[in-house]
Amino acid sequence: MLIWKTKPVIEILNQMRVNTMTELLGIEFTEAGDDFLSAHMPVDHRTHQPMGYLHGGASCAIAETVGSVAANCCVDFETEYCMGMDIHTSHLRPLREGMVTATARPIHIGKRTQVWEIRQVDEQNNLVAITQLRVVVLQR
Repeated sequence: MLIWKTKPVIEILNQMRVNTMTELLGIEFTEAGDDFLSAHMPVDHRTHQPMGYLHGGASCAIAETVGSVAANCCVDFETEYCMGMDIHTSHLRPLREGMVTATARPIHIGKRTQVWEIRQVDEQNNLVAITQLRVVVLQR
């Protein structure tokens, strides 16, 4: 089922990240399907916590990034936009290095709110974290 009002274009999304936290953390959009958007992020010195593992805040940052961008592609961006209201992430597996990929899929796309599930996996497709993101749809 196609969910997009504006189909995400990976090249454009990656241009929009310039001079943002998304760029600073090395997050890059990688794929858009009919009902999902994916991005990856390196697990390195930019995304480590002091013990050398993937920082929970970095996991939340990629989840909020991919979920919020996906949400905004589901509204008429000329008249509406989406902002995060609530995020809950369960961290399931520690990572020291490599790449984490986050994929956002909608649970609910309503007129005033949306709920997204973002699953994060490592390079072996092991589940690293799972996030539920709720966004509000605002009028411009």
